[in-house]
Amino acid sequence: MLSPMSSLVIVESPAKAKTIEGYLGKGYKVLASYGHVRDLPSKEKAVEPDNDFAMHYKVDAEAEKVLKGIMAAVKTADTLYLATDLDREGEAISWHVWEEIKRRDPKKAATLHVHRIEFTEITKSALQEALRQPRSLALNLINAQQARRALDYLVGFTLSPVLWRKVKGGLSAGRVQSVALRLIAEREDAILAFKPEEFWSLHGHFLTTQNKLLPTQLATFGGKKVEKFTFTTAAQATAAQTELKKHSYSVTALEKSDKRRFPSAPFITSTLQQEAARKLGFSARRTMNAAQRLYEAGHITYMRTDSVNLAAEALTALRTLIGSKYGANFLPAQPVTYKSRSKNAQEAHEAIRPTTPTALPGSLGVEDDQARLYTLIWQRTVACQMTPAQLEQTAITLTSENKQHAFRATGSVVIFPGFLSVYQEGKDDDAAEDGEALLPAVHEGEKMTTKDVATEQHFTQPPPRFTEATLVKALEEYGIGRPSTYASIISTLQDRGYVRLEQKRFFPEDVGRIVAKFLTQHFAQYVDYNFTASMEDDLDAIARGEHDWKPTLRAFWGPFKARTEEITETVKKSDVTTEATGETCPTCNVGELVYRLGKYGRFKGCNRYPECTYIEKTGPQAAPAESTGIPCPSCKAPKAELAKRTSRMGKIFYSCSTYPTCKYAVWDEPVQQPCPQCKWPIVGKKVSKKFGDWHRCANPDCAKVGKTEEPWNDNPDAAAATAAFRARFASRKGGASKGKFSKKPATEPKAEAKTKPKTPRKPKK
Repeated sequence: MLSPMSSLVIVESPAKAKTIEGYLGKGYKVLASYGHVRDLPSKEKAVEPDNDFAMHYKVDAEAEKVLKGIMAAVKTADTLYLATDLDREGEAISWHVWEEIKRRDPKKAATLHVHRIEFTEITKSALQEALRQPRSLALNLINAQQARRALDYLVGFTLSPVLWRKVKGGLSAGRVQSVALRLIAEREDAILAFKPEEFWSLHGHFLTTQNKLLPTQLATFGGKKVEKFTFTTAAQATAAQTELKKHSYSVTALEKSDKRRFPSAPFITSTLQQEAARKLGFSARRTMNAAQRLYEAGHITYMRTDSVNLAAEALTALRTLIGSKYGANFLPAQPVTYKSRSKNAQEAHEAIRPTTPTALPGSLGVEDDQARLYTLIWQRTVACQMTPAQLEQTAITLTSENKQHAFRATGSVVIFPGFLSVYQEGKDDDAAEDGEALLPAVHEGEKMTTKDVATEQHFTQPPPRFTEATLVKALEEYGIGRPSTYASIISTLQDRGYVRLEQKRFFPEDVGRIVAKFLTQHFAQYVDYNFTASMEDDLDAIARGEHDWKPTLRAFWGPFKARTEEITETVKKSDVTTEATGETCPTCNVGELVYRLGKYGRFKGCNRYPECTYIEKTGPQAAPAESTGIPCPSCKAPKAELAKRTSRMGKIFYSCSTYPTCKYAVWDEPVQQPCPQCKWPIVGKKVSKKFGDWHRCANPDCAKVGKTEEPWNDNPDAAAATAAFRARFASRKGGASKGKFSKKPATEPKAEAKTKPKTPRKPKK
């Protein structure tokens, strides 16, 4: 250990500070900056393009308190270690702290020994090594961060007012978020424009001589290979079925081959976000929050990385663990290496891995999200250094006696699991399934008994809506943003009300589609995928010292400013927010019905408004209510039934058919059976992956009547989970700190009201 000095160490968060101070011991004081200590204020001229892009930073009230603490500690220190994260943002945080120290106490600053240290993991050995190899602040990284911050400020501050004038007040635009919005909106346009095409497939079910079933698919018909659209009607499929049943079949080819399946590379930021979404159902933000806490506690390496490298000592520890825990057959002769795809991946940086591989999942004593994410990281890291899985693939071909028709069956069997014994990568919902079926034993020439030939109708499917995982994958493939920004890109689109996540799929809201269309039509260059990727490459080049940052800003700003001024002058708001339908207004018989953008989304109304006030619902709300046949348990009026409706947000709910006379409404699907606890006439049905189908009382006063803590629930595990969730929410709501690194409560449904629930608000006419 280095000899103790009067040293001050600056990091971002108090959790990280606590962990590091515990390792460094006496002679070191570790303080947190709580993120950036200064930033561009949200006002005009925070960046001045006409003054060589001068940037005017401001220290807010919270940061001022932090800086006062840092300045007090500086007075008794002779050495300053800037130990913020090892990316652009971390470099900029260190620079801002140092700039404020110099500004506030230049005499003391002149006497300080100032060092920048970096490490990929918070362990005692890593910190000792970092202290032995300090460096200066990297101006290239700082300039790249300033360029990105200036670009984002100029785009937002210039383009947002255009949206206010041309679309709707209160909207905002972002340099990268707008391009991500275009991705989601264009996918929705493709889905709406999609026209399904019919096609048919034929499947043969045969029995072997050992009476074992062999399922197959038609591969050749009439001497020609069967393609996707060989049979496009039921008549064609039925005719082929009749023909195929006339013949006998035997095994004419039996092909076996060995295949190896290799493990995936250890996690980088983007692949961690994708896999956590697939396997754990985590949003990108939730993944990064859990990873941040694991890193700050010293359990994993730095979680914002493009590198798939593993340190030599980590490889040694992993190989020792694999050999002792799984056996020599699971250990390759040499460590497995992977190649980074990103040209910005730095060799000194590492993939995301456990700092101590022997710390097995379940042994850390951390919160649930952190524990689940750590398990994923541990499994992926260990698996990446294990032997490949060995599979035997089999293909069987059955041919008719006239050689004109053939069926084919394929399957594979795992002979040796290798890395699969620890980890198997998740798949997107739309990914093709591997044919891993165990086929019965057959031999060439074996005659088969035809059990059945079946036809199956199919329709081509539209492209799937993005999930968190597939959106992150698309952002990475297009080069939109960087992995460290994906979580904020996605959450910003949701926070602005441009998109919503429903059943784990992204849907653009009406205002989001209009904004995306407006930007694509009038700012095509700036929401172009290639342009955005090129701009990210320019920022990366600045970070590598290959480009200067201010010329990059000048090249962008001039044309962009001119374009915003032109659009502001020439484009009318009505051309953006209204869309003609060609339909005559049924009320006045004079005006034309047009789509307009209102407070709650698009609606159809007469273009003679306010002379004619006719409007009609559009989208899910336009569908007529469906009766459930269940009497309303609240008003009990004659013929009053619960009806299935769709809210303006597209969510299904059930309310009284006499609305607005009776405002009873529930979200759960009603089931006509009395609650065992309070005797309410209905209960609600819930469906979840974790608990399956279960029921709970639909009476908000059930707990009060039954004198219990929770309403009746027929699934104890679901009831316990619900109670725990509410308790966590209540504790967060009551005691959360307002600091920058305080834990924000997750989005939570409002607690059950004591009065009867109301029908969700309807759009105003």
